[in-house]
Amino acid sequence: MPVAVRDKLEAITRDLGSQAAVAELLGVSRSRVSRWLRDEQPDARNRRAVRSIEFVLDRLLEVYQRDTAVKWLHGFNAHLGDRRPIDLLSEGGVDEVLRAISAEEAGTYA
Repeated sequence: MPVAVRDKLEAITRDLGSQAAVAELLGVSRSRVSRWLRDEQPDARNRRAVRSIEFVLDRLLEVYQRDTAVKWLHGFNAHLGDRRPIDLLSEGGVDEVLRAISAEEAGTYA
């Protein structure tokens, strides 16, 4: 796997706390994430998802400390119509989550 994608996958794993959390977010098995971290390359869709999720997490960590950021991802969010950011990310709703992060940072109320 290209080093950059592996690095991003490692960062996501660190941020979310486990390979199991990453697997759930990506909709793959835990063993698949483990293989990607060792020597396999994810398919194109999952490479894009890894890059997107890592970008969102990086952006979120500009606003919150790691523990708070992870809680934010798993909490219901009024800016997202009372949906959880983590669920939207798993569905590919990166833009919506980024807008919600910007709204949180600006202190806007939903």
